[in-house]
Amino acid sequence: MSLESAADAAIQQSLEKFVVVLSVSLSVATVSRIVPWVRQIPYTLLLVIVGLGLAFINVRLVNLSPQLILEIFLPPLLFEAAWNVRWRELKSNWFPVMLFTIFGVIISILVIAFGLSRFTNLTLPTALLVGASLSTTDPVSVVALFRQLGASKKLTILMEGESLFNDGVAVVAFVLLVSLPLGKELFSLPIILPLFLSFVGIGVGVGCAIGFGISYLTQRFDQPLVEQSLTLVSAYATYLITEELGGSGVIGVVTVGIILGNFGSRIGMSPRTRLLVSEFWEFLAFFVNSIVFLLIGDQVKLSNLTDNFNVIAVCILAVLFSRFVTIFGFGGLSNQLVNSQISLPEQTVLWWGGLRGSVSVALALSVPAALSQRQEIIDTVFGVVLFTLLVQGLTMQWMLEKFNLIGDQRLSKEYSQLLARQSALKRVIEYLDKLILTRDRNLELCESKRDLIQKQLLLIEAEIIQQQIKHPQLDSFMIEKLEENLLNIESDTYAELIRSGLLDNDLTPLLEEVFAIKET
Repeated sequence: MSLESAADAAIQQSLEKFVVVLSVSLSVATVSRIVPWVRQIPYTLLLVIVGLGLAFINVRLVNLSPQLILEIFLPPLLFEAAWNVRWRELKSNWFPVMLFTIFGVIISILVIAFGLSRFTNLTLPTALLVGASLSTTDPVSVVALFRQLGASKKLTILMEGESLFNDGVAVVAFVLLVSLPLGKELFSLPIILPLFLSFVGIGVGVGCAIGFGISYLTQRFDQPLVEQSLTLVSAYATYLITEELGGSGVIGVVTVGIILGNFGSRIGMSPRTRLLVSEFWEFLAFFVNSIVFLLIGDQVKLSNLTDNFNVIAVCILAVLFSRFVTIFGFGGLSNQLVNSQISLPEQTVLWWGGLRGSVSVALALSVPAALSQRQEIIDTVFGVVLFTLLVQGLTMQWMLEKFNLIGDQRLSKEYSQLLARQSALKRVIEYLDKLILTRDRNLELCESKRDLIQKQLLLIEAEIIQQQIKHPQLDSFMIEKLEENLLNIESDTYAELIRSGLLDNDLTPLLEEVFAIKET
């Protein structure tokens, strides 16, 4: 067989596997939505089960090198999370998020490593790698549940913010520690600290340069597909450039995602473009998550989990204990120092909601094949991830209800739908009024339709008034929505003026500062 024929065959095989992965992911997503009892199971857990089933019948989906696993899967996962984090909300909870992120990762690595090296046959360098892999939290299912049940925004941003930043810190720690079992580096603070600061500094620098550069570039035009492509290029380019310069690609991607999601999308993208880009990244994250969890079936055998049951059990206890120390210890410290007002029920939910997921799996799969205990690392991480998804994930709703932390998100959603219907029917009536005035259509038909729609509009407006009287808290919801719309209008106006040539440079958003001053 010629080289060209072999290359064609390899491409065809890769495309076939891609179609299989996409088909499996969409099938699982469909089943999880239409079968009532399946809706209670986290989507990622369903993917794990399917991946194991495919491995059982010897269907292998993807075969990638450890390095490619990080380079392909991490950038979209991290960028999507950073894109959706609202900087304004994150700033108000900055202190506890940083405590959970920095000290939480350190405590998690040390506690897990100590437990595994002390009570199992894993060596300390290998145990440190397991700790670094499992110090990242993946609250995708939990945050989705928060939003569905209406948990407080503070609880959601604490969970999201911690996950976003501890991913960066944990991956940097993993990269620094991965050489220890191979005997290439010495584990000492004088060596690790400068490397860590260098990794973070270069990552932030490259992320800021690319993020702000693309933000100002997109002000010059309004092309949704081009701007969507630029965000995709920025995620992968930031990762690769930063790694090439000796920095942390993860920190770079998180930085560029936050900048584009909170600054670039406001000053350089129209509302329609922002929506298209957000939907694109939502799908991409869904697909990458699907591949990562399906990949587990290629790497783990159920017999290995049984053989390593003691190691997995010790690791689960260490993960829960380190999480307990982090949340309750530093949550209480944050309450004392900056009055964060994180209640004990909220701290309990944050502790139990520290699920492990796709990033932990990706890190475990990226361990070099030369490491003798690589399979033990993968099996241990998978076992812990499975426990957090199955046990913790499935009991989160019960815990939220137990501590009465379910908010009024459903009410806000219903109220928003009423307002949307009101606005839509008013536009329909305005259109019919124009037809009646111009007499372009049958006058009697238009008037009868208008009367019918007017009656429906009156019913909706009456229901809106009833909701406002019955639920006074809707006032704060309306104020929040109004401020968000005003900020969008201000940013869109600056972008339009720049595109039309009437403004040379971007202006700093004024209303955000005005609203912040009013709140204080």
